[in-house]
Amino acid sequence: MWKDWIELTKPNLLRLNVFAAFGGFWVASKWHFDWWTLLYMLIGTTLVMACATVINNYWDRELDKKMTRTQHRALPNGRLNPNAVLVYGIILGVLGLTVLFTLVNTTCGILGIIGMFAYIVVYTMWLKRTSTWSTSIGGISGAMPPVIGYCAVTDSIDIGAWILFAWLFLWQPAHFWSLAIRRVEEYRAAGFPLLPVVKGIERTKLQMIPYIALLIPTGILLYAYDYVGIAFLIISTLLSAGWLVQTLMGLRAANVDKWAKTNFLISVNYLMIIFIVMMVDTAHVG
Repeated sequence: MWKDWIELTKPNLLRLNVFAAFGGFWVASKWHFDWWTLLYMLIGTTLVMACATVINNYWDRELDKKMTRTQHRALPNGRLNPNAVLVYGIILGVLGLTVLFTLVNTTCGILGIIGMFAYIVVYTMWLKRTSTWSTSIGGISGAMPPVIGYCAVTDSIDIGAWILFAWLFLWQPAHFWSLAIRRVEEYRAAGFPLLPVVKGIERTKLQMIPYIALLIPTGILLYAYDYVGIAFLIISTLLSAGWLVQTLMGLRAANVDKWAKTNFLISVNYLMIIFIVMMVDTAHVG
């Protein structure tokens, strides 16, 4: 049963976002680490994100019964008590915010609140059920981890924080839409008004393009403001351009499912590689 409680936190999503938070901390530190601050930031950020995902699972439990991908989760399957799950989520949030406010800094605590509110209230409770804008605006919460990591060092929201925010904000829609395209009928059956459900797959392919294209100047800005070196500039530009080309190929793809699966895998590996290169080349700058 303990596995069900862990699964409520969406561990795969947590790992990716914790890595992004670590990357943000690294970029701001440039090898001058305060290890205790790093530890507290990672703990607080993980707990805050876990709170948001647990409450997301709680709120979506009835709709999750209608989707093959989610109907076997603990809540829709009836293995866990919804009220206990809600309390569990609230406790995680309180603990996470306490750590961020008291052991990191106030800026990170406020960012944690913004991220939770954006994911739980704006995305889960409101837009996910009412608008095709859910994926784009919901990206505010997903863009918070690297900013929290960065601000754990700087305690201020400067241009570096905004660039890191932009990177994750721009990455998310295309990443999620490539999955949604493959699961479009499931989302339609569950009643989620996602872009491919409401506007169609072809429109979704087109809308992915500007988000990915804007990742190229975002990388250039990170270099221009001296956060990373030339190696990052070259690699990030090539990776972003490669992802963009593969996305453009989707406009004429004969096998849409195969194309979307490839695009999704590219998006996951893209983010991991970008942050690894970012950290390595930050060392060179530092």
